[in-house]
Amino acid sequence: MQPKGQQLIGQEAFSATGAPIQAVNPATGEHLEPIYAAGGSAEVERACELAESASVEFRTTSLQQRAAFLDAIADQIEAIGDELIERGMLESGLPRARLEGERGRTCGQLRLFASVVREGEWLDVRIDPAMPERKPMPRVDLRQQHIALGPVVVFGASNFPLAFSVAGGDTASALAAGCPVIVKAHSAHPGTSELVGLAVQAAAKQCEMPEGVFSLLFGSGNEIGQALVSDSRIKAVGFTGSRRGGMALMATAQARPQPIPVYAEMSSINPVFLLPEALQSRSQALAEGFVGSLSMGAGQFCTNPGLVIAVRSPALDEFVTAAGKAITTVAAQTMLTPGIHDAYVQGVKALSGNDNVRVLGNGEQGEASNQCQAALFTTTAESFISDQSLQDEVFGASSVVIECDDMAQLKQVAEKLEGQLTATIQMDDGDVEQARSLLPTLEEKAGRVMANGWPTGVEVCHAMVHGGPFPATSDSRTTSVGSAAIHRFLRPVCYQNLPQALLPEALRDGNPLNVSQLVDGKRHV
Repeated sequence: MQPKGQQLIGQEAFSATGAPIQAVNPATGEHLEPIYAAGGSAEVERACELAESASVEFRTTSLQQRAAFLDAIADQIEAIGDELIERGMLESGLPRARLEGERGRTCGQLRLFASVVREGEWLDVRIDPAMPERKPMPRVDLRQQHIALGPVVVFGASNFPLAFSVAGGDTASALAAGCPVIVKAHSAHPGTSELVGLAVQAAAKQCEMPEGVFSLLFGSGNEIGQALVSDSRIKAVGFTGSRRGGMALMATAQARPQPIPVYAEMSSINPVFLLPEALQSRSQALAEGFVGSLSMGAGQFCTNPGLVIAVRSPALDEFVTAAGKAITTVAAQTMLTPGIHDAYVQGVKALSGNDNVRVLGNGEQGEASNQCQAALFTTTAESFISDQSLQDEVFGASSVVIECDDMAQLKQVAEKLEGQLTATIQMDDGDVEQARSLLPTLEEKAGRVMANGWPTGVEVCHAMVHGGPFPATSDSRTTSVGSAAIHRFLRPVCYQNLPQALLPEALRDGNPLNVSQLVDGKRHV
């Protein structure tokens, strides 16, 4: 299977006529074939028309049918074979092992959502039977379940060509909820996107899904994305990218006559707190673990540890010395796109030019195009608290160590932080009371709080939260990873006094779907 430079709308594949889009190999600067012509208003209209026409039919498919569709997408992606990995390597500069792991994660989360759909817990069935004899007022029959919002637009992310792209977590959770999906492919990896899109298209045909259940559009600039979000037939948006991009989509969605939710993952610097006993007992190991996490994948992870916070001490000096030394041995790595590399260089330049920031060390300088040179800086708590620019995300292998006078000032730094995806506490047994004091603040600031680990690496499972207060995400109540992600694309509907024949199957007497039900306040399965 080879990419052909085509838009995918329903079961059709065709070339558009807009501005050319061509992937660039970031490692060599080579322009990759084929050229993709951007879609326009006609493509948006057709995709939205099909998605709307498919909406009711798709959301009322049986649990088994929808689960089988998700499984089939995973099977079709795996069936592409090595061509998918090779194309992804060319378009992203990522190594084979990383992309093979990402493919496994992509297929794994599709199958996770298939199992979630089959279980039916997400329906959140609640039944309060009629109580006609109740005094002083009888109670009518009330039954509730969740249904799909309707067509969803998903924006492919630059840093995960598979797991946060065409068939990534947003698409998988939206399809699991019963929402047709229109994907706006990321222009950095159009060939990879088309290959995966063809796999989804094939799975839809195999499983006899309504034609508009999936479409894949390519567009240059912001035109096609803004047009999709503006369309009245779109009911929600999934986005992973920059704060600027997420905010622009949120503004468009809120300006509509009928505003819709935008679930945007945007910006996070993922603070790591080194507590005194942990620093005292293992400063060298902490430095090595930190630099390893920081430099993984050229730092191009949304959970990269961009901030380290600790109280001044000889142990912190040892950590800083060890980390500064370790950073000098970090090899330069190719970044995902020239644009990402340019933004990283500008971010590092801004930190280097800040009078309140000191350079601790730099990694090896790259010899090829678009390579990330790791960078480590330090500043004081006073400077961090007074300078908002020090909270700006530098997307890549760059981090700042914040030196505090005492634990009270460390907590002040924590309270000053913007919303984050993660917050990490490095602690030993002697740090428990200090960690307990810090924890309530971190709960308010982050979607995932961890101890004695590093934030890079997000497990796809039921308990995971990949979200957090603004600007980490646009809605702190949700997650984009894990089975709870399905709830972003659902809404509750209450059915009052409907006859059994009109009720959704999950709400009928006898529980024909054998799903969990809350009946008169008591759980039944």
